[in-house]
Amino acid sequence: MNRQLFEILKQTAGLADENFKEAQKSVNEKGGKISDLLIKRKIITEKQLLEALSLQYHIPFVPVLPLNTITNEFTQRVPIQFLKKYIMAPLGNHSTVAGTDFQPSKIDQELATAPAHVIALNDPANLQPLDDLIRILKLSEFRIVLSTKDAILSVINLSYDQGGDSAEQLVQDMEENGQTIISVIEDTADLLDDTSDAPIIKLVNHIISQSVKARASDIHFEPYQDQFKVRYRVDGILYDLLTPPKWIQPALISRIKVMAKMNIAEKRLPQDGRLEVKIGDQDIDVRVSTIPTSFGERLVLRLLNKSGSLLELTEIGLSPENLALLQELVHSPNGIILVTGPTGSGKTTTLYGILTSINTPEINIITIEDPIEYKIKGISQIQVNPKINLTFASGLRSIVRQDPDVVLIGEIRDHETAEIAVQSALTGHLVFSTLHTNDSTSAITRLVDIGVEPFLISSAVVAVIAQRLIRVLCNECKEAYLPDDITLKSMGTDPDPIEKKPIYRAKGCPHCLQTGYRGRIAIFEILVLNDALKSMVLKTFDSNLIKAEALKHGLVTLRLDGIRKVLNGITTIEEVIRVIQK
Repeated sequence: MNRQLFEILKQTAGLADENFKEAQKSVNEKGGKISDLLIKRKIITEKQLLEALSLQYHIPFVPVLPLNTITNEFTQRVPIQFLKKYIMAPLGNHSTVAGTDFQPSKIDQELATAPAHVIALNDPANLQPLDDLIRILKLSEFRIVLSTKDAILSVINLSYDQGGDSAEQLVQDMEENGQTIISVIEDTADLLDDTSDAPIIKLVNHIISQSVKARASDIHFEPYQDQFKVRYRVDGILYDLLTPPKWIQPALISRIKVMAKMNIAEKRLPQDGRLEVKIGDQDIDVRVSTIPTSFGERLVLRLLNKSGSLLELTEIGLSPENLALLQELVHSPNGIILVTGPTGSGKTTTLYGILTSINTPEINIITIEDPIEYKIKGISQIQVNPKINLTFASGLRSIVRQDPDVVLIGEIRDHETAEIAVQSALTGHLVFSTLHTNDSTSAITRLVDIGVEPFLISSAVVAVIAQRLIRVLCNECKEAYLPDDITLKSMGTDPDPIEKKPIYRAKGCPHCLQTGYRGRIAIFEILVLNDALKSMVLKTFDSNLIKAEALKHGLVTLRLDGIRKVLNGITTIEEVIRVIQK
């Protein structure tokens, strides 16, 4: 970083001399760029740096690039790896871009009228790659704009994805050729970089990349008697993605099994495998599960985006009251805190948020999980492995000899695990775990069913958190309306509180793939075992009686938390009913 840029940042971003000198010293010792180090340390933002570079080099800074009119003409001539390495992207002639997100005020009047080719850069000092790109594209006139790394990478990925064949086109070509080609090669580092001509390989890559772009959590390959369906799950709902011809089924299944290093010859037994792929700047961990059916093997791919950051407790949907209550509970010196709900209800995300909030150097946290979904710095995480007899119970026995303060058990499945968890809680450890039950009070019944004595439950369990995931209304298209009494009664609430207040319903737009929803958030029910409830557990473990007692002490049920989110315009009545009545 030269002195001129530092002076600009000093004026525009408040960069202090001490920060600059400290970064310069670190760069002299370890190498790298001062600007990158300042951004990494959050002393300045990337946007502030680019605004300063814009002033220094007199190059317009455009934070949002127009994705809807980008060109893909260059994709056949320029390798994607070259553009990603130097973070630059051709955007086409300005005449094709002018009517979109590019406003003349954002660039300059000369650029707005010039017919020149526009190139987006992240580092204006990197001139050699720019010269190479201009030579490859044979440009006589061009204009440069600055933009963020994320914006440029999005343009690159979208351009090359549009430049390739669609999944539907690949299936059509394969039907015309009547060929299936299976390649037993290692998966490339980036699916978008895979230049293999084998139709099956290209088709699998397209299915995975399309699913990731749609924010899918699972991909289903479902064989039936006379058809083969590919579906994906977005925000908890399954949608059809593709219906390839039946004869493609064996090759497609075999290709995925090869990628996951599974036995392609064994088609009679269930198998599990995993693979890792990169799509642009996203690292995707894929877990593959197969089961034999009457019409061939059925596959499900669980997609886990490891590039996504862990959610904080403030981001998962807790109301201010529940957040304050949970923050108090997680600092308990000992006891068991259970998180309950069906598969895919966000229990692990909540537990990771809790661990992140209490993760300090003074606390020794050890987890045993199946599988480890995110690696958390400063926490020792153990992966269950039944093949070598490393189960939750056996791992937990070893964990308690490691002097932990906090223990996370992925799931309490049997009496042995439950017993050790209770003993750990009673001997001074704070234990977190999950159970598969419908609501918070059912967890007590479930523990008794597993074989835990009621007096141990009342002594060890501090609280039970039940949760569900509901879809969030798309902010681009949600519309307000006044609900009628029938709608309100179906929700089980009194019409008075929202008689005069509009609520929202889903509509659908391109931004949310016409679903009306984008993303999910959790609704919660937090049952704290106070003295009255502990006494009741000793007398009965009937969940209905325990719930009635808890309601007297102010328990906010899943349904009530859902109603509050409807009133706040976060979701719809229909969505809450759909989730609660499961």
